[in-house]
Amino acid sequence: MNIIADFRKKAEKLNGSIVLPESNDIRTLKAAEMIIKEGLCKVITLGNPEKVNQTAKAENINLSGIEIIDPDNYSGITEFENFFYEKRKAKGLSLEDAKHTVRQPLYFGALLVQFKKVNGMVAGALNTTADVLKSALQVIGAKSGLKTVSSCFIMVTPNFLGQGDKVFLFADCAVVPNPTSEQLADIAISTAHTRKALIGDDPKVALLSFSTMGSATHELVDKVVETKAIITQRGVDFEFDGELQLDAAVVEKVGKSKAPNSKIAGKANVLVFPDLQAANIGYKLVQRFANAEAIGPVIQGLAAPVCDLSRGCSSEDIVSTSALVLLLSQV
Repeated sequence: MNIIADFRKKAEKLNGSIVLPESNDIRTLKAAEMIIKEGLCKVITLGNPEKVNQTAKAENINLSGIEIIDPDNYSGITEFENFFYEKRKAKGLSLEDAKHTVRQPLYFGALLVQFKKVNGMVAGALNTTADVLKSALQVIGAKSGLKTVSSCFIMVTPNFLGQGDKVFLFADCAVVPNPTSEQLADIAISTAHTRKALIGDDPKVALLSFSTMGSATHELVDKVVETKAIITQRGVDFEFDGELQLDAAVVEKVGKSKAPNSKIAGKANVLVFPDLQAANIGYKLVQRFANAEAIGPVIQGLAAPVCDLSRGCSSEDIVSTSALVLLLSQV
């Protein structure tokens, strides 16, 4: 199953655009060239055009068709400054600080997303996840109805239980260490939306625990039970259930035995772990023990898409992540 190739084909049809703010990274410039050649989308990168072109020329990278914006000479910079100042002044930000901050590549890129100049931003080849998320949160903020930004991994599991390759989404594997019930509900809702946008099928969300439908009593189980109640109150448009042990969530025979009245027991394709420790360990176990392909982390819960990269990423990774951003922009 070449799921990345499928993502790229879907993304090509959207006629979208992205910003790659890290123009001082050679991998990013190579990715921009690849995106244009592939016809994936329009690309904007940031920096002094003369310097960026010099860097590209030295590396034999063709930036034809790529827009290079210098924040210092951008015609709409005053609008960006005023927006950011108004949004952050209650946090003690001065107008002078706002003018300085919006010219930084991550913030300027996030502002291009906020003002709908592009569909989304891909960054993190040079910057830390914390810095990428900070700029996205301060400029774009969380999606309406949510208060939590989280992440998920797309897990392509080969020949799952003899049924062929199967795609699961695991959350939250990278952002929120110990979510409350409210946060866990946000994570479940965001991951269902992510699955719908990227995979295109109906999400079936399992709220995981070491208990199935009251088989154990503990405060950790109570958190998952409360999460289910919160999601129910929100009137979501996808199927979910919990608390469920992992085998009851994904093995039909076990699901029928342990949770016979559940609509998704044994059929779950979105697995929401109770905390970051369990989720991070879980995805890596499946990746290594089952030789599954782990794609991500996909950042979710923002009002507009920004995706983070590993600082060890390749140019190919940046292109693939750009396709994810384009698809997420359709949510």
